[in-house]
Amino acid sequence: MAQKKFRLGDLQLRILRVLWDKQAASVQEVHAALEGRRLAYTTVATMLRKMEQRGLVGHRLEHRRFIYFPRVSQSQVVRSATADFLDRLFQGSLSAAVCHLLETRDLTREELEELERLIAQRKRELEGNCNAAPSEDEAR
Repeated sequence: MAQKKFRLGDLQLRILRVLWDKQAASVQEVHAALEGRRLAYTTVATMLRKMEQRGLVGHRLEHRRFIYFPRVSQSQVVRSATADFLDRLFQGSLSAAVCHLLETRDLTREELEELERLIAQRKRELEGNCNAAPSEDEAR
């Protein structure tokens, strides 16, 4: 099944972060959490309605006010944004993206060791999958 793509603007992502953190919030609570942005209350309300139309958030009525909640998980959004980033900037090549990051970022020895550890762990996982006994369907 194809992965759903989420193209989010900065404000949409900030709103989702508030909802992921709180699990659910009213427009007023979201607006208060975004107070550093100097946004109008109506801007936040309008954005939440648009996000609901896109299926990003939902709402329920509690005590005569809408309580919004996320309909997409943080991991879904991160996965989609990462895939979009790789596709748009590196023609889908993870190795090209990693190479670029290694060449342009000042990584500490600890960060490089952590990357090496993660790569070694992933290799072990892949080797474990290759050594696993085939399922009944695969054996046929």
